[in-house]
Amino acid sequence: MSQAADASPSNLVEVTSPEHFTEIMQKDLTRVSLLNFYAPWAEPCKQMNEVVREIAIKYPQVLCLVIEAETLPDVSESFDIEAVPSFVLLRGHTLLSRISGANASALSAAVATHAAPARANGTGSVSKTSAAPRAAADTYDAASSTRNGSTLNEEEEEDVVPETEEEIFARCKKLMEQKKVMLFMKGDPDTPRCGFSQKTVNLLRQEQVDFGHYDILKDENVRQGLKKLNEWPTFPQIIVNGELIGGLDILKESIESGEFREMLEA
Repeated sequence: MSQAADASPSNLVEVTSPEHFTEIMQKDLTRVSLLNFYAPWAEPCKQMNEVVREIAIKYPQVLCLVIEAETLPDVSESFDIEAVPSFVLLRGHTLLSRISGANASALSAAVATHAAPARANGTGSVSKTSAAPRAAADTYDAASSTRNGSTLNEEEEEDVVPETEEEIFARCKKLMEQKKVMLFMKGDPDTPRCGFSQKTVNLLRQEQVDFGHYDILKDENVRQGLKKLNEWPTFPQIIVNGELIGGLDILKESIESGEFREMLEA
């Protein structure tokens, strides 16, 4: 059980499976729900878990669901969760707001805005839907761009100049050649945003490797470009001498075999 669920009020629930999540969400399509996507290894999540617990106490009418993002990937992927902590605010299946990063004030403001009961429509009943949550305006994302991270930040919003695939590939290649060893990861070495990135950083540090890094969450063009250029669909990606060697598993194998050290010395 997570820190958020210790001594928890009745409206603070730890989701145990996709089926559990679906069952809870179908019970009341008029209720406001706060989804807290977290990872136990991420320090910012510990603080935000406590914030969510306090929100649950303050707003007993709001259902607060605690979801371990990497343990329940089906739920995380259905809400396009790319990093933790991340929060999704719903009324029934309607998306009200998304908040990324450890921004307690933005989260509290979003909940305060939407916690009131839904207004009845012209027929005197509340509108309901059985459809999946839709994409909507991310009211509080801009405010949540902190060093603890938001997958949507001002730089992304301003960078609207389209690039050709050739330009994207050229930019990716330039990044890949910045240092002898480059790590394309989610987050940065001190605040990784996924468990695989954290484990990769730990391995490289254990091997005392001097490596550069790039947060692929900051630039969608680079992220998609690297997938296509390197024909490798996931992250992290480890680059040595400008060439992809693979992800975490291949890094482990090459370290154990001694091949990785040979590449560094080449």
